[in-house]
Amino acid sequence: MSDRTRGEAAPAPGDGAEPEAGVDLGRLAVLKALGDNTRYAIYLELARSSRPLSTSDVAGVLDLHPNTVRPHLERMRDVGLLTVTSDARGGVGRPQHLYSLAPEAPSLGLEPASFPTLASMLMRLAAATGADAGDALDVGRDQGQADAQRYGASRGCLSAVVAQLDAMGFDPAVASASDVDDEGAAVELATVAFAHCPFRDLAEQRPDLLCSLHRGLIEGLVDASGEGSVVGFGSLVDRTPCQVEIRLPGAPEPV
Repeated sequence: MSDRTRGEAAPAPGDGAEPEAGVDLGRLAVLKALGDNTRYAIYLELARSSRPLSTSDVAGVLDLHPNTVRPHLERMRDVGLLTVTSDARGGVGRPQHLYSLAPEAPSLGLEPASFPTLASMLMRLAAATGADAGDALDVGRDQGQADAQRYGASRGCLSAVVAQLDAMGFDPAVASASDVDDEGAAVELATVAFAHCPFRDLAEQRPDLLCSLHRGLIEGLVDASGEGSVVGFGSLVDRTPCQVEIRLPGAPEPV
């Protein structure tokens, strides 16, 4: 382990610098918080854990002093990456703080050890009940429409889709191209590729279910925004897999 990891953490990259124009300040704060090696290691431990961890828990796993860990935890809580609860059971004095990932925090493609077991059980349940791709598509759409509420209509469907995929660990990458529809109106086609699939093991077993859930989720987000439409989705078994094409209203032609 490096000296920096064992000692006090170095400042996060970019601390004190003026943000560039147009940069999302909330996202910039998150990137700065995770830009430090020690904070990133702490965040990974919390992302992998199936239960909230105390300062002492994290310090023990990473072989750090609790006084080194504590300010890193507080920094990540300040930028919205972590939530903290108090546990006063079994002791006297001040309650112990327990940290876990905040609901909106990126998972980085990690999940607690119990999640794969639960997912495998749900897959067997789906097989036993005869659930098919159409059922999965409907469930995904319902979830997407529910998730869309947290983004708000002003954000736009593409931004909401990218934010949702990023939070789920899909590592989305966007490419755009201009086109015209059947009536000659300008439209924009956005292709969002999934560089990482956090459910790939299950998707390889049942691509009909997993990829349909994923497509439905995106369609629900897009439909709830009131603009755009999903015009293509590459599942794991398609020639161009793991991407979605979204048609957006295009900007008017310049006069």
